[in-house]
Amino acid sequence: MFRRLLALIWKELQAQFHDSDSRRLLILPVILQVALFPFAATLEVKNNTIAIYNQDTGAYSVELMQRLAKAKSFTQLKMIHSIGEVHDTIDNQHALLVVTFPSDFSRKIASGKTTTLQAIFDGRRSNTAQIAASYVQEIVNNYQTDLQLQNMAHGPISTLIVHNWFNPNLEYRWFILPSLVAIITTLGCLIVTAMSVAREREQGTFEQLLVSPLTPGYIMMGKTIPALIISSMQASIILIVSIFLYRVPFQGSIMLLYLCLLCYALSLAGIGLFISSVSATQQQAFLGVFGFLMPAILLSGYVSPIENIPEPLQSITWLNPVRHFIVISKGIYLKGFDMALVWVDLWPLLIIASITLSLSYIMFKQYIK
Repeated sequence: MFRRLLALIWKELQAQFHDSDSRRLLILPVILQVALFPFAATLEVKNNTIAIYNQDTGAYSVELMQRLAKAKSFTQLKMIHSIGEVHDTIDNQHALLVVTFPSDFSRKIASGKTTTLQAIFDGRRSNTAQIAASYVQEIVNNYQTDLQLQNMAHGPISTLIVHNWFNPNLEYRWFILPSLVAIITTLGCLIVTAMSVAREREQGTFEQLLVSPLTPGYIMMGKTIPALIISSMQASIILIVSIFLYRVPFQGSIMLLYLCLLCYALSLAGIGLFISSVSATQQQAFLGVFGFLMPAILLSGYVSPIENIPEPLQSITWLNPVRHFIVISKGIYLKGFDMALVWVDLWPLLIIASITLSLSYIMFKQYIK
């Protein structure tokens, strides 16, 4: 039985790479997206959380803090009370940035001396952090101008020192490339699985497959494993290009990333096989793939931050495997997430995979009967 399964897997791989249309669908997106997406357009910034660590009790820090809290980009204010909370707030993505007021902020302004104001941004969201930094700088400059007009100081009031964690230079490709691991493997895995059964029907070989000694479970495995192999190949290409061509440093465990990729690909394979089981032709399967793909990407946090999505839809995103793997990919790639941190998004993937594979198996057995 194992040899027959290997033969089916080999047949599926040959079918994918011998067909010119399949080759284009699997190879061209990898080349185009890796070449173009790192230079994609920036995203709008809104509905973010700003955290403030105010070591000063003076009126000047309170006034500037209120101005920051009222900025259009920030809808929530989080007060923190220790350096440790600064690290936790950024690490756990509870806020986009943390603004720190030194203990002598108001005293130096009152005496006309220059003081400093520190802003720490989450560099994993490079584009958002860059735009937010310009907003903060503008607010500080306006506050400084107002103080000078009131003749309360005679020189520069404050200097903003910006530190971007996980992406020091706010290079947008550092955000795009780890996310592309999820986007491209999504397309590849869905196409391979969704087209497999539909192609057998069009070519008239599906009946031969049904009368073979392979059980429905083994047939599903034979359709799923090639998708896992191709997804791993696509992810490897993206990682090699990202690390060696674009020089985006990989901080985490490559084995952990591939383990999570396996779970992610299984969840997608279930969706693809379900689409294939209800499609009579490859054209229908192709339309079904893109019917799922576009909403999945839009609700994944890749096109726009989850915070920008209406609240009712934010709950739906928890059912989206793309959302979870993008978080995992960026976390392992940029920050070096370990299993404890990855598990938050890994267990939903395992549940989604079990549900989608079970549904596709049920549909597959019903079709055979």
